[in-house]
Amino acid sequence: MLTFEDCLALAELTEEEIAAIAEHEHLPAIVAAELGNYLVHDDKGVPVIRRMILDDIEAARARGDSRHALALKMVLKHFVETHPSVKGDRGD
Repeated sequence: MLTFEDCLALAELTEEEIAAIAEHEHLPAIVAAELGNYLVHDDKGVPVIRRMILDDIEAARARGDSRHALALKMVLKHFVETHPSVKGDRGD
């Protein structure tokens, strides 16, 4: 049986990146890890994850949660640094 940590390793995403997907899609973390795994291994899926994180940042700002918005900005920064196919994508 796979553990959550196994799923993180397969997805090549951090726990925080999975949490952002889970937040955006309203999914349990383990299901978000599966979705993240699918998306991160598809050229068209990486910009989708980026957009999810951006949406989460916007939602946090809209509800006045600047601390969470800042944390999500750090998640986005790491995601872009570790998934170069995102760089230059303007799918905002």
